[in-house]
Amino acid sequence: MSKRILRNLLLGAFLSASFISLYAQEETTVRTFNAVTTAVPSLQISPSARAAGMADVGVSTTPDVNSQYYNPAKYAFLSSKAGVTFSYTPWLAKLVRDIKLMELSGYFKLGAEGNQALSASLRYFSLGAVRLFNESANFLREAHPNEFAVDFGYSLQITPDYSMAVALRYIRSDQNIEAESSAGNAFAADIAGYLTKYFVLGDSEPLWTFGFNIKNVGTKISYGGSSNSMFIPTNMSLGTGILYPFDDYNAFSLNLEMNKLLVPTRHQDDQKDPEGSAKRRDEYQKTSSIGGIFKSFGDAPGGFKEELEEISLGVGGEYSYNNRFFLRAGYHYQSPNKGNLQYFTLGAGFKMNVFSIDASYLLSTVQSNPLDQTLRFTLSFDMDGIRNLLR
Repeated sequence: MSKRILRNLLLGAFLSASFISLYAQEETTVRTFNAVTTAVPSLQISPSARAAGMADVGVSTTPDVNSQYYNPAKYAFLSSKAGVTFSYTPWLAKLVRDIKLMELSGYFKLGAEGNQALSASLRYFSLGAVRLFNESANFLREAHPNEFAVDFGYSLQITPDYSMAVALRYIRSDQNIEAESSAGNAFAADIAGYLTKYFVLGDSEPLWTFGFNIKNVGTKISYGGSSNSMFIPTNMSLGTGILYPFDDYNAFSLNLEMNKLLVPTRHQDDQKDPEGSAKRRDEYQKTSSIGGIFKSFGDAPGGFKEELEEISLGVGGEYSYNNRFFLRAGYHYQSPNKGNLQYFTLGAGFKMNVFSIDASYLLSTVQSNPLDQTLRFTLSFDMDGIRNLLR
């Protein structure tokens, strides 16, 4: 097997294994499986154990130091001057042991009023060691495919209840299969907003939140000088939630979130119409990244029904005691025709003035999901707490 074939097989396996769960079907059941695929799929992996414990819901949850990935506009509402966090996720651990995602992120509040913030994150996704062989089955070398992204954000509290943010991102994806091949590079931007409102309900004053984030709006990416460029995972997140305080110590929040990839759907080839299939492939390749965003709302072969199937839903809850101890749970649903990622999540957290630690666990509700039993860990530090401790 040539190195070129191995490269294509590796990329295909990565795309499918990472985000398309394998599920059993009865022979009498007919499904039209047509998942939306992109390059650099690791950009869709949720890094924060807090959000992962609530089914990857994060665009409208209360602000924390991990907000850069989910909604950087939330940073403007944080009271602490600065914070930093590190997340670690062993990925596809049921299949292999050396695939992992690591992310370092943080923020710093600006100005005396504290209504604006700078933020940044650095993420590295490693596919581990891949052994390469030639057509005679002789070992050639080990490849180390990886994906890397770095971004910077700015958030501003426009009113006492509403903030917005922008983030700029550099993306690099290196398959590392052929020595002469070059890595793919892309640039992208996010735009996000976050709204909070207190309201009276009986004797309590719950907090209502709403958030949105349109992320990874940017260039397409190609590998090794190829003319066939691929879309990066441009995504739209919308969410809302309520934080209800039972008393001075106990509170519960419930959040609902929807996500949709703003990427065109690739039409399946029709063996009875090879010319039409070739024309559709050519049109897909020629579609620009911005054009693909608008096209993604009405290009599904199955019409409006299939467009609705491209929306994934998540619901997550968080119980907190004295803002120190946290228990979390959630459920995520994705159409069987668009990836079939359906799972429950559990999580827990512990917070002190100086640091907080969170963990989450994923339980798949469909058969043969390689993400089943995925663990995530996050360690965060509050710079104000550290400064007060050192005084």
